[in-house]
Amino acid sequence: MDENEPGIAPLRSKRAQSDAGEGERSSSKKYLRDLLQALQAVRGGDFSARLSTEELGLAGKIADAFNDIVSANERMAQQLEQVGQTVGREGRTRKRLRLGVSAGAWGEMEGSVNALIDDLLWPTAAVTHAITAVAQGDLQQTVPLDVDGRPLQGEFLRSAKIVNAMIKQLSVFTSEVTRVAREVGTDGKLGGQAQVREVTGVWKDLTESVNSMASNLTGQVRNIAEVTIAVANGDLSKKITVDVRGEILQLKEAINTMVDQLRSFASEVTRVAREVGTEGKLGGQALVPGVAGTWKDLTDSVNAMCGNLTDQVRNIAQVTTAVARGDLSRKITVDVRGEILELKDTINTMVDQLNGFASEVTRVAREVGTEGRLGGQAQVLGVAGTWKDLTDSVNSMAGNLTAQVRNIAEVATAIAGGDLSKKITVNVSGEILQLKETINTMVDQLNRFAGEVTRVAREVGTEGRLGGQANVMGVAGTWKDLTESVNSMASNLTAQVRNIAEVATAIARGDLSRKITVDVR
Repeated sequence: MDENEPGIAPLRSKRAQSDAGEGERSSSKKYLRDLLQALQAVRGGDFSARLSTEELGLAGKIADAFNDIVSANERMAQQLEQVGQTVGREGRTRKRLRLGVSAGAWGEMEGSVNALIDDLLWPTAAVTHAITAVAQGDLQQTVPLDVDGRPLQGEFLRSAKIVNAMIKQLSVFTSEVTRVAREVGTDGKLGGQAQVREVTGVWKDLTESVNSMASNLTGQVRNIAEVTIAVANGDLSKKITVDVRGEILQLKEAINTMVDQLRSFASEVTRVAREVGTEGKLGGQALVPGVAGTWKDLTDSVNAMCGNLTDQVRNIAQVTTAVARGDLSRKITVDVRGEILELKDTINTMVDQLNGFASEVTRVAREVGTEGRLGGQAQVLGVAGTWKDLTDSVNSMAGNLTAQVRNIAEVATAIAGGDLSKKITVNVSGEILQLKETINTMVDQLNRFAGEVTRVAREVGTEGRLGGQANVMGVAGTWKDLTESVNSMASNLTAQVRNIAEVATAIARGDLSRKITVDVR
């Protein structure tokens, strides 16, 4: 043993006194050696050291006190180790130091250690509470900066401020991200950007990532919207050109393919519509390769429409061409519906009416014009509009012609019967008017001719007034020849009678030298 160690000098002094006064017994030396060994063990942290309790008197009491102190220290060491293990390593923060001795410094030590644990755990619990709230999406919770009115200090204050700053930044970040997400994703307000100031590191990267996402989404959606609006407005010249990936790339390719197919479909439909509807080239078909689904159905529908329209128009054209050529034996037979069916029925009805009209007109024309049976009328049932007007016109023509011919025949019959008192009085126009005027003029001329001939005949033949001449103005042709013949006859007769009278008068006077010299037959 080192006699210079603390606690040894007093023992040495006592031993010297014992040697000097009473003498040291052998057992005392042994006891002191045991005590020294135990103290040294305790000093070295071995709380298992104990003194023998077999000693009596003061030595026994010292042993009991020593053993109690060591036991208390041993319990404290065990408690500290257990509390450190439970609280520090296992995280069971409700564990506290329980020494079982509350007197004096032992109680103060227990209270101090437990207070230390509480002081260490409270900031951790507050931080845990705040972080747990953050983990649950509650950014309203923060770490208090005081405990029971005592402000935090040191690392505790620094940790609380760091956590609170983190929560604040998270709150601002989530608020901005929520705003941008709401504007872009819900309200449709593209172009929004998150504004989170004084952020660094991951928060800055996250903010920039959100802004980049929003910007890319804005560019993509605007480009897609531009193309789809153009398609909706009938402009198929635009395509999505923005650089995209993933499902947006699939959407881009799908829309661009749709635009290509729409352009091809529109081009083919336009071509077929132009050929069929404008140029009149029937039989055209839309050829749109690679289409499926609705586009194929639309293409097939357009082609079916064109095919049906071609058949219908060609059948209608055949019938109308036949009608135009005077062939009324053809009718529209193609299977149609709707307004085309109405057109089919209308044209077929028209053909029937034309047949009836033509048949009746032919009959009336044959009766009136060929057989001379006047008074005939066309009977075409169920006609209206122009066909009724035509029928009425034919009947009016036949009626007028009947009246005109009968009036002319009446006058001609009267003339043939020597009755020159009648004239054509029917109301006529055109060439019939000319005929009317000619016949009436002829009647006038015949009246004048007959009057003049009668006058000359009466004067010459009855009254004996020779030398008379018929004066019929405005006659020509046969009537002029007849007038001249009558006048020639009257003149010859006058010359002959006068020559005969002259000779007869000379004979009556006894003059037989005269002879009739006029040329007679």
